[in-house]
Amino acid sequence: MSAYWRTFTVLVASFALDIRAVSSRQAPAAFSNPESSAVDYVDPLIGNGGDSPNGSGGMIPSTAPPFGMTRWVAQTRQNYVSVTPYNYTDSNIHGFQGTHQPAIWMGESGQVVIVPGVGDVKPAFEDRGMPFSHDKEVITPSYYSVYLDAPGGGSILAEQSATSRVGHLRFTFENTDTPYVLIEATRASVMGSADPSNVTYPSGSVSIDPSAREICGRNPERQDFIIGPNPAPSFAGYFCARFSVPFESYGTANNSDGQLFQGENERNGTQLSGYAILQRGTSMVDVRVGVSFISIDQARKNLETEIPDGTSLEQTAKAVREAWAEKLDRITVEGGSIENKLVFYTAVYHTLQYPYEQHEDGKYYSGYDDAVHEGESYTGYSIWDTFRAQWAWTILFAPERVNGMVQSMLQDYREGGWLPMWKNIVETNIMVGTHADSLVAEAVLKGFTGFDLETAWEAVYKDATVPPVNDWNTSYFDREENVGYEVRAGLSSVYDVQGWVASDVHSEAGSRTLDYAYDDYAVSVLASLLNKTSEASFFLNRSLTTPFSIFNSTTGFMEARNANGSGAGQDAGWTEGNMWAYTFDVVQDVEGLVKRRGGNISFIDFLDEHFDGGHNDHTNEPSHHIPYLYALAGAASKSQERIRSIAQEYYNSSVNGLAGNEDCGQMSAWYIFSALGFYPVDPVSGFYVVGAPFSDKVVIELPGIRKSLIVASPGAPTCPYVRSLTVDGASITTPIIHHSQISQGSMVEFGMSQQPESWASTTLISIESGTNMAVHEEL
Repeated sequence: MSAYWRTFTVLVASFALDIRAVSSRQAPAAFSNPESSAVDYVDPLIGNGGDSPNGSGGMIPSTAPPFGMTRWVAQTRQNYVSVTPYNYTDSNIHGFQGTHQPAIWMGESGQVVIVPGVGDVKPAFEDRGMPFSHDKEVITPSYYSVYLDAPGGGSILAEQSATSRVGHLRFTFENTDTPYVLIEATRASVMGSADPSNVTYPSGSVSIDPSAREICGRNPERQDFIIGPNPAPSFAGYFCARFSVPFESYGTANNSDGQLFQGENERNGTQLSGYAILQRGTSMVDVRVGVSFISIDQARKNLETEIPDGTSLEQTAKAVREAWAEKLDRITVEGGSIENKLVFYTAVYHTLQYPYEQHEDGKYYSGYDDAVHEGESYTGYSIWDTFRAQWAWTILFAPERVNGMVQSMLQDYREGGWLPMWKNIVETNIMVGTHADSLVAEAVLKGFTGFDLETAWEAVYKDATVPPVNDWNTSYFDREENVGYEVRAGLSSVYDVQGWVASDVHSEAGSRTLDYAYDDYAVSVLASLLNKTSEASFFLNRSLTTPFSIFNSTTGFMEARNANGSGAGQDAGWTEGNMWAYTFDVVQDVEGLVKRRGGNISFIDFLDEHFDGGHNDHTNEPSHHIPYLYALAGAASKSQERIRSIAQEYYNSSVNGLAGNEDCGQMSAWYIFSALGFYPVDPVSGFYVVGAPFSDKVVIELPGIRKSLIVASPGAPTCPYVRSLTVDGASITTPIIHHSQISQGSMVEFGMSQQPESWASTTLISIESGTNMAVHEEL
């Protein structure tokens, strides 16, 4: 291809991306207020393509404000663990769902589905689907619309927006038969796993008040109930939908056989819906749906508080767009391609969805003790994933949420006895390690104290010292059913005695051993901050010695061990990774790991073998920090190469633009920090390891801070290497930036280059000069 045609092709591609960024994904003028180029760069379809959970990111194009309790999305399929309610490959829409499914590998909880239709009422999922075209969709964070091909001809324009606890839908019927709206309360539910044969039938209720133009109900579905220790017996998702037009007739329906109960005001049961037939000739209906985890009355109150009578859909969408603009407009990206901006701003959008609000009107339902409490609560934590970088991003960019989120975890501890591991309404025991210890310690380290510090210490200390019940007799394999709190499984068997979790007693023992060591490090940091000197020393020592209890000096790899000390084999004992990824998983003591691997030069060779041999799996979180380790061994230019390569390979602006699955913001948090030029390899240390920025300049207006955080790196889009670095004019010669250097705003200036430079690459210089350097002392 000639240079001319290459240039022309690039320009056309860039123009097409630009048009998509500011046109086809942008709402009509009535829904584009306030103006926000940052919000217009968000493409909620990124990460929704493909039919496998790990094929595209597992995200959905939903409308809701940041951290909203309920996200509203067009429903193209029935969702359960490993299946989301919208998938780009589908061709029919079956309704509009208020979902509480926080991630691809978690189940649904207490959802409600609103279904427009014409002609005969069709309650069955398979019958109610209507064809649609992606060409007739508008998808933004604050507004969604689509044209549906109505049965018998004509079309339905479906539009939606949503506040945190209220969905706002509007249906316009064009050249159709008699319109109706059906509201699904309960359905057949696939529980706890991705096996579609594992079906139960939650029993809920609907009630219809035609004088108030309301259909309300209760849905107790919680697909994860069989894998957690908390039964949450009173849990339900409650809803109350209010219509803008009167009902011609109404009734309840059975979703399985399609039977209608005309004129019936109330019904309890499974696979249950309520419906309202509108007057013939009705061209438009506005439906506002309040939701609650407390009661129908609270759902109605949420409706009246968040979207009161007389509020137009345009007004609702404007308020939600303002909420996103308040966040996204704080970031200005200069330079780089349109695609990079699409990826970057969408990544920020993804990180601000979870954990999501569980509180409403100053109170919340707790499934731990099955009671309603006053206060602020959050759910949808994926802490094994998000402790690595997403939490650090929340602390930096949404600090107003941090105290409440930590307080929420402490409430979980008080009401259920333990800090959460993977909370989805209540504990699910998914993944390993007690990484809430890391979240709490990092928050305190970075200056957050709006919660009871002694309770925080009590909770993390319990994690580190109290084993689960029946620890000797329970494997705690992934999604093991009918077991109690998993927490640090293995603590009572050999971890306290020999220094490792036994692979012949517990599943994922190698990962547990290393994860517990990092959590001990977090406990030691919190203890030090609280002046608990002896505890700080004890847990720090345990955090530094434990990892190497499973280091096989003969092979140079981590290897899980059995209770008698024998090796369990290189393939045994890992969580979403292997011996390659986990051998690098000692972020609290990289220097010690480098020494074990023979020093900087040997360690860099090992990293090269890892990457060049195809062992790095960025689709899973244990690999996220690994490219930054080069810099800590005196080979920063190699970090810069690997980071840029990973960003280009695993992130793009297509529906398949996220490798693996998002995992509640961690995949996107890696990209955000990497695009800025630094990453929290060891988040509890308060340090970031320097990589290389992607854009010419990024300006972030940090909440509550007068001074901007400016990352200036002229030429970065085409110059991937760092020649120099200064922070507020002070030269930085080692690849480390402390949180305190950026948290109050600062000028971070990178000098960029097209070829590898000597900056922070002393080991590489020594290799070129033929000297064998020890571990880089400055680090």
